[in-house]
Amino acid sequence: MAKLINGTRVVTNEVRASYAHVAEPVSVNGSDPKYSMSVIIPKDDKETLNLINKAIDQAITDGIPKFGGKRPNKGALKLPLRDGDVERDDDAYKDAFFINCNNKTAPQVVDASRHLVDPGTIYSGCYCKVSIQFYAFSVNGNRGIAAALGNIQFIRDGESLGGAHITAADDFGEAEDDDFLS
Repeated sequence: MAKLINGTRVVTNEVRASYAHVAEPVSVNGSDPKYSMSVIIPKDDKETLNLINKAIDQAITDGIPKFGGKRPNKGALKLPLRDGDVERDDDAYKDAFFINCNNKTAPQVVDASRHLVDPGTIYSGCYCKVSIQFYAFSVNGNRGIAAALGNIQFIRDGESLGGAHITAADDFGEAEDDDFLS
């Protein structure tokens, strides 16, 4: 069940990870390195989408001081919830919305039982639940709502996006008794 926390933080229902950089931060065009992920949300997940829209509206209200003391028209702001059918020519984004999230702080990654796991567990194509914090920004004439990547709960494997998800066991198989040196 998705939930809204403190008005501007949403924990999603099951979503799909894409462009997942959770184990190590990545620098884009010389920017500060950040942990990041594109969160793909099915259009039929009305619960998550409703909570995201409520959180965005609250972030706009909270951001009034950044917007010069007046509540801006929502349509005039850059918003993080985007339509995959319109903006992406990619089957993974079909019938879905997406949010690009990032953070300088590493997210905690847990399994379905909420035990900490290796952040490398999250890969592009896996299914997970994600905590997303929405906040207002106004920088160099650009105004809008941004999405900070929070903690992630791995739910299940999915078909890898953008290349195979190959494990060391796939490459090396089971441990063998290498007695050729004796």
